[in-house]
Amino acid sequence: MLDPELLEWITARRAQLDELEEQLVKQLVEARAERDELAVTERVLDRVSVQLADERASAAPAPGQVGGRPVMLIPHRTPDMEETMLPPDYQRILAAVRQAAGPVMARQVGEILGVDVTVRAKLEPLRGRLVRLADRGWLRKPPVSRFTTRL
Repeated sequence: MLDPELLEWITARRAQLDELEEQLVKQLVEARAERDELAVTERVLDRVSVQLADERASAAPAPGQVGGRPVMLIPHRTPDMEETMLPPDYQRILAAVRQAAGPVMARQVGEILGVDVTVRAKLEPLRGRLVRLADRGWLRKPPVSRFTTRL
């Protein structure tokens, strides 16, 4: 005959293992459900990113033509794009905005660049370039016609 203490220990241990098994089965079911949800999420994100890329491509302005080849002087900014891809005048404008402390108006950028800001005909082309840089993602244009660099 087996020792009653040993039988009691075996019964208690079996109950512990049964409880552990229930917990593990529950965790396994939850893990599989989450994995399935992640797979669905991944497929949806793939589909949405393709749709967004298509929309951006169709919304982006068509480049101009120079010598029969498509050219865009101020390209839309992407994470892998550097300022050196911009024409030198636009690089100077970005440097002037960066040099200023906080959001700046076109007049302030003109002063930094040495443009005669009292002559409207010289200030308006600069304002147009600032707006173009903001439209293409190189600058931010908060309200009140001020410009800041992108972070």
